[in-house]
Amino acid sequence: MKSVLVLLAPGFEEVEAVTPVDILRRAGADVVTAGTVDGIIVGRNGIKVLADKSIDDVVDDEFDMLLLPGGMEGTNNLKADDRVSRIIEHHDEQGRYIAAICAAPTVLLSTGIPGRHRLTSHPSVKSEFKQENYSDERLVLDGNLITSRAVGTAMEFAFKLVELLYGKEKVEEVNAGVMARL
Repeated sequence: MKSVLVLLAPGFEEVEAVTPVDILRRAGADVVTAGTVDGIIVGRNGIKVLADKSIDDVVDDEFDMLLLPGGMEGTNNLKADDRVSRIIEHHDEQGRYIAAICAAPTVLLSTGIPGRHRLTSHPSVKSEFKQENYSDERLVLDGNLITSRAVGTAMEFAFKLVELLYGKEKVEEVNAGVMARL
């Protein structure tokens, strides 16, 4: 069973977190949500979520994939947390997949990862990246980095994560019940 860690901080974009969690769990992945704060985490649109674990419980664990949802406030909270940087750097060093959507690719700036990969993000944060590495595509896969643009790309992003972990047959199997346009 493949494992995925989803980091949740106050102000996270709910659709960009919950959609991949749902689709990955349908595929059979062991998805763990970890909060940067204890207790209920309030998303960008006021939706309250109780994470599976505290980030302190997973900071030294290893997962097949790390997922960072966007939302400007949530992204800023992820950037401000040293534990998040440690987790990102460890997973990158191990060649594990790192997935980030919307504004969340900016969390990776302090690690140097964006300088080594092509990527995309929400247009509002495009200027924070080297333009030679930037793409306006809806989804970009480069090495172990998977990035996507916004809430409107969350479903295709989620299915790309399934494809990377399990292959195209699993995407077709899961989508038979979901019926997403892929």
